[in-house]
This record gives sequence, C-alpha cells and structure tokens, in this order.
Amino acid sequence: MSSSKLLSGILLGAAAGAVVGILFAPDNGKETRKKIAKKGGDLGETVKSKFNELGDALQEKYDNIRGEANDLMEKGKDKANDVRQEAKNSFA
Repeated sequence: MSSSKLLSGILLGAAAGAVVGILFAPDNGKETRKKIAKKGGDLGETVKSKFNELGDALQEKYDNIRGEANDLMEKGKDKANDVRQEAKNSFA
C-alpha cells in the first residue's frame, strides 16, 4: 500500500469518526452544525499541511536525484574526454 493511500485512509477515517461523534452528541442542531463546520475546517488544514509536507519531500527527492544525475553526467563527460585524449596521444 502506498503512503499516500494510507494517509488518505487515515484522514478519511478520522473525518468520519469526528462527524459521527458530533452527530451522536446531545447538542442541538445549530451547535452540531457549528462543530461539524469547525471539524471540517480543522481537517482541511490538516490535509493541506500534510500535502504541503508531501510536496516538499517530493521536491527534495527530485532535487537530490537531479543533482546525482548531473554529477553522473559530468563524470561521464570527463571520462569521455579522458578516453578521447588518450586516443589522441596514442595516435600522435
């Protein structure tokens, strides 16, 4: 199971649990609607925060991979230049 599916499942379960808990609370309708709206806002902020964290982690991973790829490309170019220079020296 991927981490994004797990995170989505956890958040969805938490939201469903919060709503069910509020609906079965002994408050009047107006208070219940306020609580649901507040929980929804809180959950929205949590989801937004988690997605920002995920985006930051993905960006960092991308940057690392890109840096490693650039390093490998430079090493490859250096090696090719060395081989070319050795070939020139061998035939000169």
